[in-house]
Amino acid sequence: MKNNIVTFMACDCDYEDSEIVIFGAPFDGTVSFRPGTRFAPPVMRQESYGIETYSPYLDRDMEDYSYSDIGDLDLPFGNKERVLEMIYSQTKEILEDNKKPFMFGGEHLVTYSPVKAVFEKYPDLRVIHLDAHADLRADYMDEKFSHATVLRRIWDFLGDHRIFQFGIRSGTKEEFEFAKNHTHMNRYSLRQIDQYIEELLKYPIYLTIDLDVFDPSVFPGTGTPEPGGVNFKEFIEFSQKLKGLNIVGADVVELSPHYDHSGISSAVAVKVVREILLVMSNGYK
Repeated sequence: MKNNIVTFMACDCDYEDSEIVIFGAPFDGTVSFRPGTRFAPPVMRQESYGIETYSPYLDRDMEDYSYSDIGDLDLPFGNKERVLEMIYSQTKEILEDNKKPFMFGGEHLVTYSPVKAVFEKYPDLRVIHLDAHADLRADYMDEKFSHATVLRRIWDFLGDHRIFQFGIRSGTKEEFEFAKNHTHMNRYSLRQIDQYIEELLKYPIYLTIDLDVFDPSVFPGTGTPEPGGVNFKEFIEFSQKLKGLNIVGADVVELSPHYDHSGISSAVAVKVVREILLVMSNGYK
């Protein structure tokens, strides 16, 4: 743990004793519309102290489990290749210590590195992807690595029908056509998870949540708001259905806190993190 960091609520256990390790990846160097996600990790930590550690939805309390927040990576500006390598190395270290990584973004490109590291440990990995956007472009303005291409780059090594997408309501025609043959794309809502649970129970899971999956009326604090998204109740119903899955890594990305001065978006992000941490938790203290 870095000296003097504010940890996410109830995530101040010793690294050695923790089942899940949180770290921040404050990078937004390929954002195509409104930047600001690099400010999200410290805001999420600070705002977490306004939310209880107990989830009445899951009847679980974060105080009963062991989490360690090791702070944010010191990522260089303007060098996305180095950024991705640093995130990969941090995730690899956590996995080698037999712990589960949980990353705070940052823009969605940062997801590429932890998924790659987790896939190397779990070759039969499946990815659950919540997002407003397909993120399946082959390139964006001739760049292969961006927040608009991240799921396509993950598909490059993961392969067909291992990515399960939910809430998707934006993308190019080519992305939607690509998804028909290569991913399980579910448009507009999260309710379709029911049809996949039996299959997903067989595999280790990486969960990536782009917070713009929420409707802007629920979550305005993001760089690319898309009307027609899910509400928080729908997310809670979705998260409860994940309880039996073997989630071996996760991230929450694309909060841009300065676009929502009310703090509502940050509060939503914190509650999303709490619910997923509790779903991922196995051992009591």
